[in-house]
Amino acid sequence: MACVVARQELRTPAVFVLETLAVAACYYAGGRLGLLRELTVAGAVVSPVWPPTGVAVACLLVFGLRCWVGIALGALFVLAHLTSLHPASVGVLAGNTAAPVCGYLLLRGVGFRTDLARLRDCLALVFLGAFSAMLISSSVGAGLLVATGDLPGRSFWGVWLAWWVGDAMGVLLITPVLLMLLGVRAPLDWSRWKEAVGLAVIAGCVVPVATRSPASLLFAIYPLLIWAALRFQLPGSMLCALFASVMATIAATDRLGPFAHMSEVEVMVNLQSFNGAMALTSLLLSAVITEQRNTRRSVERACQELVEVLEHLTAGESATGRPPRDDGGRSRSAG
Repeated sequence: MACVVARQELRTPAVFVLETLAVAACYYAGGRLGLLRELTVAGAVVSPVWPPTGVAVACLLVFGLRCWVGIALGALFVLAHLTSLHPASVGVLAGNTAAPVCGYLLLRGVGFRTDLARLRDCLALVFLGAFSAMLISSSVGAGLLVATGDLPGRSFWGVWLAWWVGDAMGVLLITPVLLMLLGVRAPLDWSRWKEAVGLAVIAGCVVPVATRSPASLLFAIYPLLIWAALRFQLPGSMLCALFASVMATIAATDRLGPFAHMSEVEVMVNLQSFNGAMALTSLLLSAVITEQRNTRRSVERACQELVEVLEHLTAGESATGRPPRDDGGRSRSAG
């Protein structure tokens, strides 16, 4: 027994190292994806959606607080890829690590559940994990840019807002998808598979046209989100929202479709409004539908149990030829 315990204790550091490296690799991969599409706001280059924040929050919710080391390491790799490291990079690194950690602590404090089956969990992810926690990274990052002279003071609020929204969009769009991948269950009947394929084909045709058409057809994507949420709840709605967000971001950075004749600020405002509205619609609608279905199933189970109890009582009356008696020895039918 002592030998087994010793082996487990020796194996724990190795598991921690592997877990840390995996989190860092995922964070760095998300950063490279986020850098593929950039916009210039107030003289600074920002990413409309910053996937590493979503990766970091999801890893914290799954593995716990111990994976903050991997997040810091991944953020260091991203900074080293972007620019040469200098003393101010320590502050940016601290802000990018502290923001998801604070988001995780806030979510844990309100009893957040990773299945996102309750409306309160989706609201907590939106307002605590995304909007509130990401204030840290944006404030630290934009503040350091001004303090080091890399950004004029008059441009602080524009860069701060773009930074904050990009980090928040990463949490709203990436975190639910990663959490969903851990608990998704494929539909068993063939009709659901056919409907899922049909939805995917229609989305694959409608979304590129809507995001690239100069006729401003972005509103045509929302019926697809509603369809996905009604039939497939969180997995369907979030995958549809993520696909639409990627296509809209590509169109915005390439100045195509409804973004063709907009300024940099107008592109950022319209793109982030669209992404935010899609994420909120998908999260909240799927949570409401899931709650209603769970409530209906609970009521159905309670009714079934009541029917079984009544059948048991009826069978008892038929066997004895008289109504059952209570503890006082009196007939229940007699009161």
